[in-house]
Amino acid sequence: MSKPDYALYLVTDASCVAADSLLAAVAKALAGGVTMLQLREKELASRAFYEEALAMKQLAHQYRVPLIINDRLDIALACDADGLHVGQQDLPVAAARRLLGPDKLIGASVQTVAEAIQAQHDGADYLGVGAMFATATKPDALPVSRETLRGICEAVSVPLVLIGGLNEQTLPAFKGEPVEGVAVVSAILANPDPKHAAQKLRQQVKAVLGV
Repeated sequence: MSKPDYALYLVTDASCVAADSLLAAVAKALAGGVTMLQLREKELASRAFYEEALAMKQLAHQYRVPLIINDRLDIALACDADGLHVGQQDLPVAAARRLLGPDKLIGASVQTVAEAIQAQHDGADYLGVGAMFATATKPDALPVSRETLRGICEAVSVPLVLIGGLNEQTLPAFKGEPVEGVAVVSAILANPDPKHAAQKLRQQVKAVLGV
């Protein structure tokens, strides 16, 4: 894989897919310009998650897009995914880096400047900052203020990806912010036409963030 492109980062949620299967919806989204793919499955048993991860990896790699596994280090290792994304309650970044080695991507969800500094120190390659807005996919996530976002931007040097309630209507509010991309779920997967939704968002990300 070449240098990661975080511009349009799709996080999966099978429960919000408007049409088709999750795999079919993701295929359309990739065709529409998604640049990173994170497989998040909180309900699947390990065997089913592993098999889905293999299918998603094959699909993502057809588009030269990295596959990141959410939370489950065992699945990331078993399917030889391109990386792992962890939250504040998941395996610590430093432990994940030790087990995954230096060549895999590790992302961490952060909400504060202190969390961002710690995650970078421990070996995170990028940070997911949010939620920027209230979101149905993470109802317990408190919104991150613009002041905190700017503090994180100043405190770390790794790429930042905004997440939480981002869509065509909310994205323009971040024009000029020094971030590398946006992570979305329902803005693509809940759309009856994931390819068209991804195309429009990718154009908007370029116009708003310049990435």
